[in-house]
Amino acid sequence: MLFFDMFRQDPEFVRVKRGEVLFREGEDGEAMYVLIEGEAEVTIAGLFFEKCTSGSFVGELAVIDGSPRVGTVTATKDCKFVVIDRDRFHFLVDEAPRFAIDVMRVMADRLRKCDQRILASASEVASSA
Repeated sequence: MLFFDMFRQDPEFVRVKRGEVLFREGEDGEAMYVLIEGEAEVTIAGLFFEKCTSGSFVGELAVIDGSPRVGTVTATKDCKFVVIDRDRFHFLVDEAPRFAIDVMRVMADRLRKCDQRILASASEVASSA
C-alpha cells in the first residue's frame, strides 16, 4: 500500500496472536485495520477469500457504510494492526486524498476477484448440467 508508511509508528494498535480472530463475519464494525506486522486471512462463509500481509487493510466497508462485517479475519501469524475508526477515516480522506484512492483501489480489486469467482462458479455449474 502506498499509505502504509503513514501508520508504521502509530501508537494505537491491537495485537492478535496466531489463531486468534480480529473480527467475525456479521459483527458490527466501528473501525478498519491496517496490518503492520504478521499475516492473516479473510474468510467469508467459512471459505478462504484473501491472505493479508503487511500493508493490507480490512474492515473498510463497516467504516464506510456501517454495515456488519462481511468476513472473518484470523491471524495466521502473530499480528499488529493499526486501528482506524470512523472519525479518523474521515479525517484521512479529507487530509490525505491518496488514502481514499488507495482504499478504493483495493475495494475495486476485491470486487473484481469476487466477480471472477462468481463467473468461474457459474461456468462450472453450466458445464456440469
